Amino acid sequence: MNIAITGVGGGVGQSILKSLEDTNYKLVALDGESLAAGLYAAETSYLIPYANDESYIPKLLEICRKEDISLLFPGLDAELMPLSKNRQLFKEIGTTVIVSSPDVITVSDDKQQTYAQLTEAGVNVPATFPAEQYEPTTEDYPIILKQKVGGARSKNVFVARNPSEWAAILKEVGDSRSDFIAMNYIEGEEYTCGTVNLDGSCKGAILMRRILRDGDTHKCFTVKNDVVEAEVRKAVAALKPFGACNVQLKFNDGKAWVFEINARCSGTTAARTLSGFNEPKMIADFLLKGIEPEYSIKEQTILRYWQELVVENEITEQMRKESFVNLKEPKKL
Repeated sequence: MNIAITGVGGGVGQSILKSLEDTNYKLVALDGESLAAGLYAAETSYLIPYANDESYIPKLLEICRKEDISLLFPGLDAELMPLSKNRQLFKEIGTTVIVSSPDVITVSDDKQQTYAQLTEAGVNVPATFPAEQYEPTTEDYPIILKQKVGGARSKNVFVARNPSEWAAILKEVGDSRSDFIAMNYIEGEEYTCGTVNLDGSCKGAILMRRILRDGDTHKCFTVKNDVVEAEVRKAVAALKPFGACNVQLKFNDGKAWVFEINARCSGTTAARTLSGFNEPKMIADFLLKGIEPEYSIKEQTILRYWQELVVENEITEQMRKESFVNLKEPKKL
């Protein structure tokens, strides 16, 4: 029962690694950069092409065959669509890719489509409009402008609280205005919520109130809130993802407003594991061992911090030259 994890140089891939490192699964770490920290935190690791490279899928198939991979967890957004479109090729060699269908990825990646589908399902979503067609009135402020497709870590996200700020943002955006959506800005506490979705239903959810720094979750607080959980479950029921799905929302005046969905694990997956909700392990246990997801969530505070990982030069050099290392004693993230 071997599990491969991609994108181990980033927060999502490393969170999956951390969640599975003390289990009885053998982990194979994959990344496109030879100095990705997670490559040195698994017994076996490979350097792989980037997702936009034509050799990406053939190389992953080759590795999955060689290492007898049962499950493949993607750790980067750029990998979701190519892996989703090629799920059958992996299935034919005995590997299940933990990725949603192309339709789900398309909707979750496009904020205008997310708004349309969730609104139709009765989920509370801030009013969202194509930026090129939107002219706000005084009553509309504050307004948030963000990329329609993709986007991460609050990049290309702007908040306008009055007409002069709106004009300044449009000037900065320039000719790329059609690539953005305008969304009503909701004040309130921000949440990042994880769900496990198997056999067409949500098997569990965890809610974390969070404080951001540079677009990443810097501090998070595991909480219980029936109103928020109900809205999260309604959102994933409408989207129908497979595996892990992350729902981001604001909670204001007793109401939850969903503003973004990521159909994958999250950078806070490891924090959720520390709180009793181990998404990757629950998914693996269900698919490989037939064990129904079980969890016991502890309400607590989690503070994130930098940690150093020391790797011997000969090992990083081997990875750079051979695109492969096998470690008797992997580092611990």
